[in-house]
Amino acid sequence: MAGTKAKTEVFTIAEMGEPSAERGDTNQKRCIFELYVQPCLAELFGTTMFVFVGCASVIGNVGDAGVIQPAVAHGLALGVLIMVLGQISGGHFNPAVSLSVYLCGGMGLSLLLPYVLAQMCGGMIGAGLTKVIYPTDVYNASLGGAFNVNNDLGKTTVAEVMMTLFLTTVVCMGAVNGQTRSPSAPFCIGLTVTANIFSGGMVSGACMNPARAFGPAVAANHWNHHWVYWVGPASGALLTVMFIRLLFGDQKTRVVLK
Repeated sequence: MAGTKAKTEVFTIAEMGEPSAERGDTNQKRCIFELYVQPCLAELFGTTMFVFVGCASVIGNVGDAGVIQPAVAHGLALGVLIMVLGQISGGHFNPAVSLSVYLCGGMGLSLLLPYVLAQMCGGMIGAGLTKVIYPTDVYNASLGGAFNVNNDLGKTTVAEVMMTLFLTTVVCMGAVNGQTRSPSAPFCIGLTVTANIFSGGMVSGACMNPARAFGPAVAANHWNHHWVYWVGPASGALLTVMFIRLLFGDQKTRVVLK
């Protein structure tokens, strides 16, 4: 009886240990998914929706000289997407924003490259969807929402630097920095994009976002001075980091990601 009892106890203890290990593995997988996979999926989806709406607003605005439709569409789409996806990924949808947030301490290095890749893929998907739904002649007339440099390259680049500086400053100060963070950040960021398109849309197209430029360029195979929409936004993001470091020194900023 004693031997039987001992065997039973050992069997019971071993059996109880297996679910604990399984729970540990499940929790670990869930943690990895929430920390790395889920944010990248949110960036992929959000960038897809943003570029789709942005390109569609430009294509649908063919023949109109004004920038009202693209400005309002881009701003509203970005504000809404940040509102619904910001708690998952931070709501970047823009490699320049991700760069500035990382350099300000708002996200880890391990997520920077995956974010940028997800955003570039999202840009291509969003631009590709607009190519599918619009008639070929309308699509070609607007270059599929791709950016076309018609002005002096220097002026266009400076315009992109300044507009991205404005945008990334609002993002880092309104959504990342612990001292200045505001619940109305999504609204402010969307309005910033709208204001920038109103002010600089006729100069450079007011891209401020390499993913927004890359997706339509791939879909429409239009690469006219495409480098401007990488150099300008990246330079604006770096200037934002310098400005914030000057204001706050080495103080740590609050991490947006969960």
